[in-house]
Amino acid sequence: MISTFTEKQGRDTQIINTKLQEIQQSNINIECSITFLTAQNEELRVKIAQLETQARDDNKYITILENKIEDLQTGSRKSNLVIKNVPRKKSETKEDLMEMTMCLFHNLECTINKYDIKDIYRVRGKTADKQNTPIVVETGSTILKTEILKMAKSFNLKHKNKLSCKHMGFKTQEDTPVFIAEHLTAKGSRLHFLARELTKSGKHKFCWTAYGKVYTKKDENSPTIVIRSEEQVHKLLLEQ
Repeated sequence: MISTFTEKQGRDTQIINTKLQEIQQSNINIECSITFLTAQNEELRVKIAQLETQARDDNKYITILENKIEDLQTGSRKSNLVIKNVPRKKSETKEDLMEMTMCLFHNLECTINKYDIKDIYRVRGKTADKQNTPIVVETGSTILKTEILKMAKSFNLKHKNKLSCKHMGFKTQEDTPVFIAEHLTAKGSRLHFLARELTKSGKHKFCWTAYGKVYTKKDENSPTIVIRSEEQVHKLLLEQ
């Protein structure tokens, strides 16, 4: 019986040793897999960090390029102004635009002749039903453009009847108001639109444009702020 028991124990021990060896081999395989995955994960982490750094550098470079393009566009429009909300005439020509604009300048008592205007055109609407798109007037100099804007502002302050289509020679729709403003870029127009929310909300008292840039002031005694980005406007709106 002892001999039989011993033999059985020997066989069981052999089976257990075999199983232990298999388990040990499995553990070794698992450790090798974990080591491989850890190395692979570290390699991926390094690559991700490199890509994130590259993305940040690319975004900075894109911002620099966007600012350069914005400066170029602003510079190319520095002597331009726009007349907004003017009804479109049927079969409108440059001569019609010139005649309307010269009539407006005459009512502003602005001493300007047609040779002071380098070009004039109406902006194309994004949709066919948008008719009263702005009229762009390219003047001969930034000084002349600034003077016209001042005279338009002065006219509206002095007269109860502000600038309207009748001042451009219209016989119909003559009470339609018209507005003279700087020719801003798409970004400048967007920033001006957002910056006006500062005055509407009561956060700032003043908002205006000059030489293609947007400015705001909290009150008469506060410093002038140049609006450069949408994020800046959002931060100013959140200020107490």
